[in-house]
Amino acid sequence: MTAPTTAPLLSDLMPWSVAPLRLGRGWILAPDAASLTARWDTLIRATGAERAALFRPTRSRTPHSAVTALPGQPTGTGRFARESGRCPKPLRVGHGPFDERYLIPDHRLIDAARPELWRVADERQLFAVEQGFVVGAAGPALLVSALLPDGRSPAGRPGRIRPLFRRPGGAEPNMAPGLVESLSARLGHEVTPRRLLDWAVAVALPSPRGCVVPLTADPDLWATGVELGAELTGIQLRGAHGGERRRLPGGRRPYVRAAVPARPTTIFYGSEDETLHIGDGRISPVPVEAWDFQVGGVRMIELWFERRAQRPEPGTLEAIGPLVWPQEWTSELLELITVLALLAGLRSRQRELGAALDHGPVIGADGLRAAGVLPVPDAARRPASVLDHHEEGPDGQFALI
Repeated sequence: MTAPTTAPLLSDLMPWSVAPLRLGRGWILAPDAASLTARWDTLIRATGAERAALFRPTRSRTPHSAVTALPGQPTGTGRFARESGRCPKPLRVGHGPFDERYLIPDHRLIDAARPELWRVADERQLFAVEQGFVVGAAGPALLVSALLPDGRSPAGRPGRIRPLFRRPGGAEPNMAPGLVESLSARLGHEVTPRRLLDWAVAVALPSPRGCVVPLTADPDLWATGVELGAELTGIQLRGAHGGERRRLPGGRRPYVRAAVPARPTTIFYGSEDETLHIGDGRISPVPVEAWDFQVGGVRMIELWFERRAQRPEPGTLEAIGPLVWPQEWTSELLELITVLALLAGLRSRQRELGAALDHGPVIGADGLRAAGVLPVPDAARRPASVLDHHEEGPDGQFALI
């Protein structure tokens, strides 16, 4: 299935979007929380020019930058050059597609934190993460995260982050005004924001114009697509929001056959026996579809490993990390294999859905214009005003709202 030129863009269905986070310094992100605390403590013990060098100043952030509080995080707003306290509790975030890391949630350390994203991040929120377009690259065009995502693209091309709700508590869906009502009337099904997101996950296609979401006018096909999308979304959410962590059937679940060594440097996949070799460690069975799973033309398992096996420059804060391969990383790798294998197992159903869309009745952008859904009002593309309390400004002063 190719992206039809008449189909609406995701940007017209979910109009409010946020650019990916721009961290500015790598040391504030790590696969484990303990490394971040150790890095912070090392930085706090340093003074003067040494602290400035370890901080890695940029045009946006230096130890003397004056910044507001990061919404929802109890971190300081005094100049970091005067900071002497403990490390804020590291926060689990989504790091690009299918990776999870810990971040020091301190606005003084992040070049572009996108505060409007943090204001709506809560236990009800889901984030649709549009992947950057790469010509000819394999992989999904749209992913979903319950964790606040950094929006990083494995191919270096930025996508967009689209929260499902514009306000905390699951209030005010990030949908074009009148869209769900129009689709409900046309399809004879109750179209909710979550079901529309599930549909988009099942059918979204990449294009140079942005992520394209074909819409069917067939009620039965709509129901089929929503059901498939709910499966795809549930796998990606990994048990968040009270959901179930999906598992491969018995006999196909990956297990550690030989322990991963203390400091592995190589990764290799043997398709004959479906074995993943991490140094001298072995994990099997690993379906070839999981090993070959790509986003933006990049293999996800290889990228996941390379990020943890790389050796940062000595003397930098990034160099502070585990001395040996933690057991938790192996557990995370097993889960990653499971997620990718389950998603790959649904590709045939996605292809069948796409073929049915190609030959069935559709609702194109012209149809949405005729229904008054398009064009989207400018206000729907801007963040909602969600502040019901004062946010702390630089040096402890209240920000003026």
